[in-house]
Amino acid sequence: MGQTLYQKIVASHTVFRVDEQHVALYADLHIMNEYTSPQAFAGLAEKNLPVRCPEKQMGIVDHVIPTHPVAVDKRTIMIDAAAHQASNFTRNCRKHGIHLFDVKDREQGIEHVVAPEIGLIRPGMVVLCGDSHTTTYGALGALGFGIGTSEVEHVLATQTLVYRVARDMRIHVDGRLPEATTSKDLVLYIISKIGAQGARGFAVEYSGAAIAALSAEARMTLCNMTVEAGARGALIAPDDTTVNYVTDRIKDLSPHDIAAAAEQWKQLKSDDDATFDVTHRFDANVVAPFVTWGTSPDQAISIADHIPELSADPLERHNASKALTYMGLDAGQVIDGLAIDHVFIGSCTNARIEDLRAVADVVRGHKVAPSVRAMVVPGSGMVREQAEREGIANTLIEAGFEWRQPGCSMCLAMNDDILEPGQRCASTTNRNSKAARVAAHAPIS
Repeated sequence: MGQTLYQKIVASHTVFRVDEQHVALYADLHIMNEYTSPQAFAGLAEKNLPVRCPEKQMGIVDHVIPTHPVAVDKRTIMIDAAAHQASNFTRNCRKHGIHLFDVKDREQGIEHVVAPEIGLIRPGMVVLCGDSHTTTYGALGALGFGIGTSEVEHVLATQTLVYRVARDMRIHVDGRLPEATTSKDLVLYIISKIGAQGARGFAVEYSGAAIAALSAEARMTLCNMTVEAGARGALIAPDDTTVNYVTDRIKDLSPHDIAAAAEQWKQLKSDDDATFDVTHRFDANVVAPFVTWGTSPDQAISIADHIPELSADPLERHNASKALTYMGLDAGQVIDGLAIDHVFIGSCTNARIEDLRAVADVVRGHKVAPSVRAMVVPGSGMVREQAEREGIANTLIEAGFEWRQPGCSMCLAMNDDILEPGQRCASTTNRNSKAARVAAHAPIS
């Protein structure tokens, strides 16, 4: 029987089988941030253990960092608890010889934006991080997923993870996205159909003509958001788009080695006779610009649609009613034309250069309404610099957007980029839960 792409990557990284459901999985790369690593380093210190493979770790300060539009060398974390987290992280990385993108590093940014753009993510890898949106890397044919703090400690000490193998799901998308729709619209559409727990326990592989037509950055948005359906991983088989993106960014291999690797990467795909536990099929041609109206990613509709009437199912009715109350909306209300207070462009979902180009195309020649605060937080220092070179930053500033420094910003709101009670925000983030403090997703096209 043939194997799926997911099964092939897991098999190639299995050090040994623990039991029927679990394996010891080797990690090619482990990425850390200041938010989910402190207890892990403390655990190592208590056990007097070193980091097993410092060269296979990357650290980056991104969750708590302020995004004020000041010069990079002037960036300072003013919130005491956050500053303490960042300084501890810096000290631990230096102690163990781990490369760190610190607060004042010009290449600092959001971990899931920085790692691919500097060539660290390659097809066939296993990449771990104490952040759920590590699924982003599946866009490049790498198996990425988030882990907990105790698991971070285990990876630091052993470069392996005790891993429960997932089931396989294929999501096949035929057709092509209509003009003015994006991969963000596609993934919101898919989640609205399968539910916020529709992929729970599964590794999802995307296939089909609509997926093949997406850019590498658009695929990152798709794989990033797949965890919002409960998925434990998301994968897209490498193709020319993947290879071109990756090889353009590799700095540590010779041209000969890159060419040889590229040929191997193109063989990373599911066998024709591979069996998936669940398969979903969708038609991209029917996807419209999507937005969420509630507090769960599956509470999503076309921008032209009405908010659904309350369901007869007691649990669904209860959840929808609570969400509408929190959002200050009513069943049956039209989304198009809904007043907003804030616009946030950013996060590991939509803060890459392709995203900022799209925003600039929309707002060029227009002005942000006086009643709206609009801010753009680039995904990395490199994205910010490129946007400035291309004139994108000037276009956004002239339209009335705040042009800020990189960081997770309003997505998690662990710095001072937060909403006030009662404010409604159109946001490009991946999560619209109450904890995320952002009120709505909005496609940027």
